[in-house]
Amino acid sequence: METLRKRIFYKATHRGMHETDKIVGGFAVQELKNLSEDLLYDFDKLLDVPDVDLLNWILGRDRVPRSFDNRIFQLIVTFKESL
Repeated sequence: METLRKRIFYKATHRGMHETDKIVGGFAVQELKNLSEDLLYDFDKLLDVPDVDLLNWILGRDRVPRSFDNRIFQLIVTFKESL
């Protein structure tokens, strides 16, 4: 699991767009150590989405595809609201 956490941390904090680095990377810094194995796998999958799409989903600009509208996504949105 530590290898997966390290990979997720890197992918979350090196997104390419400042906004996604702040939201997704900030979430990873704060919550990564607390996530269950299932949430880690969902987070890893979510991080493969291009920044533009991910940011638009998080900000509510575009509809989130059903396959990504899951618990980890909702946790990130809740984190974003706390910024």
